[in-house]
Amino acid sequence: MGENEGRNDLRMPNEDEVFAEVTNMLGANRVTVRCADGTERTARIPGRMQKRVWIRENDIVLVEPWDWQDEKADITWRYENAEAEQLREEGHLQ
Repeated sequence: MGENEGRNDLRMPNEDEVFAEVTNMLGANRVTVRCADGTERTARIPGRMQKRVWIRENDIVLVEPWDWQDEKADITWRYENAEAEQLREEGHLQ
């Protein structure tokens, strides 16, 4: 029984990505997210994730804010519930 038992290696954000929680589904492949930096952004679900990765309210995702419009972002990754709990336990999320 090691201290890392049950722990998965999770995808962590790159330098241009932030953690976010989905707060509202807007339709047309768009969602509202509350980012870890305190900003509310409109994020879009890219075509490669549509119908493959289902995103719901309260999901933890990684978003990449746009360079030219900071209030918008692209979703790059969705964490499963167990992975989100692990991130909270390790102190990456509040």
